[in-house]
Amino acid sequence: QVQLVESGGGTVQAGDSLRLSCAASGRTFSVYSMAWFRQAPGKQRELVATITSYGSTYYADSVKGRFTISRDNAKNTVDLQMNSLKPEDTAVYYCAATSKYGRTVPSMSDYWGQGTQVTVSS
Repeated sequence: QVQLVESGGGTVQAGDSLRLSCAASGRTFSVYSMAWFRQAPGKQRELVATITSYGSTYYADSVKGRFTISRDNAKNTVDLQMNSLKPEDTAVYYCAATSKYGRTVPSMSDYWGQGTQVTVSS
């Protein structure tokens, strides 16, 4: 099992920056890909960014150029640096991880954190 705990959420103004962090514990040696998802009120959960153990990354078009995902395999953490935040970035942000080799995007049956709220005011 892998446990994930997010931190760093908060309320900021449009144009500000925020950094989210996710700490993994447990069988962390087995983790292949880690990701950030978000869910806004009344909307489906959507993928924001992923990073594999090899450092390959993927970004949703809506955040490309503004968000950066990074991973520290030694510390078992994955961060999401969010710049130029917009009101539409307001959501609960979830950290997710999968131990299935080759699976870039964690599924709902993989490991998930409890989420952290990000609110961007205009």
